[in-house]
Amino acid sequence: MDTPQNTALMRALAEVPGPLPTSGVVHITLPHTERFTVVGNHLAQNAALSTAAVGFAVRIQSLPQGTEVGIKALAARFPEGEKRIAAALRELEAHGYLQRTRVRLPNGRMVTRTVFCNHPEALLRPRPAEASKRGPDLVAAPVAVSVPAHIPAPAPPHVTAPAPPHVTAPETHQASAPSPVSRQSVADHRPVSTPRLVPPPTAPKAPPRPLPQPRELTPGLQQAAVALLSDLRRHAPELVLSEADIERLTPATATWLERDAHPDTIRRALTTDLPQPVKYPAKFVRHRLTVLLPPPLPGTEELAPARPRTVVIPLQTCEGCERAFRSRTPSLCRDCRTACEQPAA
Repeated sequence: MDTPQNTALMRALAEVPGPLPTSGVVHITLPHTERFTVVGNHLAQNAALSTAAVGFAVRIQSLPQGTEVGIKALAARFPEGEKRIAAALRELEAHGYLQRTRVRLPNGRMVTRTVFCNHPEALLRPRPAEASKRGPDLVAAPVAVSVPAHIPAPAPPHVTAPAPPHVTAPETHQASAPSPVSRQSVADHRPVSTPRLVPPPTAPKAPPRPLPQPRELTPGLQQAAVALLSDLRRHAPELVLSEADIERLTPATATWLERDAHPDTIRRALTTDLPQPVKYPAKFVRHRLTVLLPPPLPGTEELAPARPRTVVIPLQTCEGCERAFRSRTPSLCRDCRTACEQPAA
């Protein structure tokens, strides 16, 4: 197996154009047509990063969008240990290639969102305002407009000496002034300086919500709630509750049952999308029983469509002819009102 490989390598080496160096590496570059990742030299030759950090940066960059890149996920995929992977990720975070934030999903679950940038230095470069608003296809528009402003630039060497300072000085000042401003504005919007989505550890924590309590804890509800909590470990081995935990969580579970929640529905709400690992099973079950508590089922009267309101006008007796007619206030009927309005003959 070695001979064909060496023969192919030597044949490719003979086809390299130009004189070969006497020492050092010689590159044989073949174009990739599929399954390749473009890596910049700012990462591959970064002397401030360790080899492990560069390697994990390349590996993360080559993974598809949405792939798990946590410490445990990378340790399961690659042979390096968790400590070495954690140190490499911290290096990438310090140099702006990686950013990890804790976010809360709509269902209340906390997850780590990882953002990887393949070229963080490009975020600091000033970009035209119109190009960033209109899109990359219109980048050439400001260049075409600014060409007449730069046409007099090569003329100063052919003009008299006093002329160039007075003509080019304002243009140079105008061209160079936006650079620090734009760099400062871009630097203020770097991903590193974005507001924290998770409050700092020193921030005061909101008091926990009280456990739901049923209107009446009957023996039947209590027995069903205890059986449901004790049976959780069959469906999720991580949720092993002690007898004291079950006793504390029984009223909250009975509240779910009192609101006509099916035991299978409660079990799915407590065992779906479990974090790994579940450090405190009792606190986790308490949180879900409190946050995901469904409202009481509406009654038949509440579900019935609203009927249009019918206004009934009462009957009145005409003061002139004592005829019955409908009116909101006592008065004369139509005929009597007409007779009174006609002039006397």
